[in-house]
Amino acid sequence: MAPLLEFKDISMAYHSIDQETQAISHLTFSVSQGEFVAIVGPSGCGKSTILNLICGLLSPESGQILIEGKNAGESGINIGYMLQKDHLFEWRTIFRNVMLGPEIAGCVTAEKKAYAYQLLDSYGLKEFANARPSQLSGGMRQRAALIRTLVMEPSLLLLDEPFSALDYQTRLNVSDDIGKIIRQESITAILVTHDIAEAISMADRVIILTSRPATVSSIVDIDLTVEPRTPLASRNAPEFKNYFNRIWKELNQP
Repeated sequence: MAPLLEFKDISMAYHSIDQETQAISHLTFSVSQGEFVAIVGPSGCGKSTILNLICGLLSPESGQILIEGKNAGESGINIGYMLQKDHLFEWRTIFRNVMLGPEIAGCVTAEKKAYAYQLLDSYGLKEFANARPSQLSGGMRQRAALIRTLVMEPSLLLLDEPFSALDYQTRLNVSDDIGKIIRQESITAILVTHDIAEAISMADRVIILTSRPATVSSIVDIDLTVEPRTPLASRNAPEFKNYFNRIWKELNQP
């Protein structure tokens, strides 16, 4: 089976009047259908740039990005993007926040509304459908932000440190919730994170990047002997510490 996403020898630099900053250099990796991949690397190495390249907000200077075997701009695939902040609008109810994507896309139908209510019900927010974002906890807001993304039925979900604004306990609980939701919905996902433990607990593979300009240092397949394979349960797997030490060592090598 062909990969859902392929990065082939991608390079890109940011340009200003005074200088050129090389962000990514000859970056190559692939992501399979239904896979959950995490990307880790030193601060400022270009992790978020990779997500912006995938969704078309940026264009590479060289190399090729393929989605379902086609050039990224020609694939027509629906890509969801979940950011660090939930960006829920206080003047809209949770249901109307969830329906923002269909409104913008002009695809508000009875079926889409029913699907939105189904997602809210399935993931514990149905009773808050008419609440305002300020009435929800930080974790519930992130769940609402994910449902807002899922209602557009993305085939590929990009997660740019979506738990970084939460306190540690909430972050653990929310990452567990969202990890379960992504697997239940069978969505291909790419997570950018600084948190090694988060990457190991959620992902099938972890791509380790070098410092800027980013290229692939190594790719670690995660195989944890724990059932069910939820993010919280994964942290108790006997192999977890070995993966953590391996990735930590590689990220911190001279």
